[in-house]
Amino acid sequence: MKELLNAPLALVWEAWTQPEHIASWWAPNGMKLDIVEHNFTVGGKWKFSMTMPDGNEFISQGINKEIIQQEKIVFTTDFKPMTENVEIHALFKADGDKTNFTFHVIHATEEYCRQQEKMGIYNGWGSAFDRLESFLEQ
Repeated sequence: MKELLNAPLALVWEAWTQPEHIASWWAPNGMKLDIVEHNFTVGGKWKFSMTMPDGNEFISQGINKEIIQQEKIVFTTDFKPMTENVEIHALFKADGDKTNFTFHVIHATEEYCRQQEKMGIYNGWGSAFDRLESFLEQ
C-alpha cells in the first residue's frame, strides 16, 4: 500500500511515534485505543488495547525491530486473537510539504497472507489510515 499524505514528514513521523498521537488514529473506526506500553526504541515493546463496539478488548502488541528517524519503522505485531507473527514495514519520505507513505504487511507464508486478506486485515488498516489522514488535517 502506498499513498501521498497531505502533511509534512515531521508531522507524520510524530503521529506514528508519539503515544498521545497514536491513540488518536491507530484503531479502526468505532474503536477506542489505550496505550498499555510504548517503548519506541529498537528492541522496545509496544502494547495497545482496543475496545470494540461490543465492549470486548482486542490486544495488539509487538517489538520494534528497526527504526530509522523519519524514514522507516519495522516492527512485529500480534493482533490477538486474529493475527500473529506478522511484520510491518512503514516507510516515510518527504515530498515537499507532503509525505510519501508506503506500508507493507509481511506474513510468514503466502497461505497465511491470503487467510489474513480474507479476514479483512487491509480493511482494518485502511480504516485506521483514514483516521490518520483526518488526524493529520487537524
